[in-house]
Amino acid sequence: MRDYELSWVGDWSGRRALLTPTREALYDATDNRRFTYAELDERANRVGTYLIEQLGLRKGDVISFISRNRVEPIDLYFATGKIGLILAPLSYRLGAPELNHLLSRIQPKAFFYEEHFQSLVEKLEFPNSVKTTIAFGSPNSQYERVVLKTPPKPVNRPKSMNDIHLYIHTGGTTGLPKICLITYRQMLWNSFNLIVSGGGQHGINQKELLTFPLFHIGGWNTVTPVFHIGGHVTLIREFNPDLILELIEREKITHFGGVEAMLRMIASSPRFAQTDLSSLEYISSAGAPCSAEVMRPFWERGIKLTQSYGLTEGGPSNFFFVPVGRDWDIIKQKSQSIGFPMFHCDYKIVDPQTGQPVAVGEIGELWFRGPHTFEGYLNDPEKTQRVLDSEGWVHSGDLARQDEDGFVYIVGRVDDMYISGGENICPEEVERVLIQHPAIAQVAVVGVPDAQWGQVGLAAIVLKPGVTVSEDELKQFCREHLGGFRVPKYFKFVSELPLSGPGKVNRKILRERFAKGEL
Repeated sequence: MRDYELSWVGDWSGRRALLTPTREALYDATDNRRFTYAELDERANRVGTYLIEQLGLRKGDVISFISRNRVEPIDLYFATGKIGLILAPLSYRLGAPELNHLLSRIQPKAFFYEEHFQSLVEKLEFPNSVKTTIAFGSPNSQYERVVLKTPPKPVNRPKSMNDIHLYIHTGGTTGLPKICLITYRQMLWNSFNLIVSGGGQHGINQKELLTFPLFHIGGWNTVTPVFHIGGHVTLIREFNPDLILELIEREKITHFGGVEAMLRMIASSPRFAQTDLSSLEYISSAGAPCSAEVMRPFWERGIKLTQSYGLTEGGPSNFFFVPVGRDWDIIKQKSQSIGFPMFHCDYKIVDPQTGQPVAVGEIGELWFRGPHTFEGYLNDPEKTQRVLDSEGWVHSGDLARQDEDGFVYIVGRVDDMYISGGENICPEEVERVLIQHPAIAQVAVVGVPDAQWGQVGLAAIVLKPGVTVSEDELKQFCREHLGGFRVPKYFKFVSELPLSGPGKVNRKILRERFAKGEL
């Protein structure tokens, strides 16, 4: 069935507009604009008609955009879904050289951008494939004056579930970004996974606050299930903890996802204690492990905050600690777990060298497969084969273990593991101990070269405001909870940790700074 061309594939806005035309679908909190499903569908048809009739684009052509979270990228998502174009979002966090490299590989036919990034766009070197660049963001923009003034025509075309809809690039922390091929099938099954695994308790009444950027798979995997089920999405341009708290109370938000740094800032806001959070059913942490310390203020407010996990290549809907139906003791006891695989996801934890399953409690590489895996990397069959094997297993590169109750934990990256005196050390295991020290706000551990042991641990530490602690105290604290070989040799105090991607520590930069004597 997935190879048939079906008229509903990709027509997210059209099908919802038929079913629930007058329901409010989207609130852009920055511009204070609200849109029904019928209005979003009309915008998608206007944009789609422009792309077809004015630019001559056809199924399989690529368009790109750079933008913060706003309605125009949603227009492009719905319009390209109707026509069968490929949408390639680009991260505004990248520099011009990285963006130019991506553009040369993607070869888009059109480029859309938010006027906010005009100075960045002026530095870009567009390939000859680009027929036009179109700005949006102001009432007098070309997008408003021309694109949205195009008389709408029905532009939806039948498509196969295996057709490519998105090019999503990875963060590129270990080199040049990889470009993942995302099919309609992957986004559809991601949606099924979230709707079914999350219990579906909100249904059409779900009110989602989007915090993940729309250049990231997490952004699209947040909005797509909500639109699929007929719920409501609230957009904000940039992360602002006070605004988020205001919107939760005013818009009666039922759910949002965030990375640890976001959650920490929300809980630290002076408004946190006074804000009515009663509409929140739960919060999902994603992107990287979230400490119990950061979760605790939400628990104390009666909000069930738990972890989730996924990869662009394999989901990103893979694992979810579903808090619905769980008592507080389990939520707190298993707080560092990513829970269980989502409804339509198989997994196993294997020895990275042999591919054979490891015993319960042992650490291995997490593999998973299901109908929501990607189609590979753009024009890179060698890397694709290393990640996606002939039996459909995605090799995540993440180290995991399963406890006796079946809960799964992410304990590190295969690439981040370092060997000291012949012993394998997962940095995250050391970090989980150090973060429990009352003086430490954030910590990251990496392996660095050592003449005697090959590699040793370096702990980069952000202290809590107004607190001091010595290296000797921290070493003694580690020795009380870790084997001696796992205790870092170096402890360096920093004002902040370098981040890349959705709240993930950039360990490569830490190693480079240490090598240069900058730590």
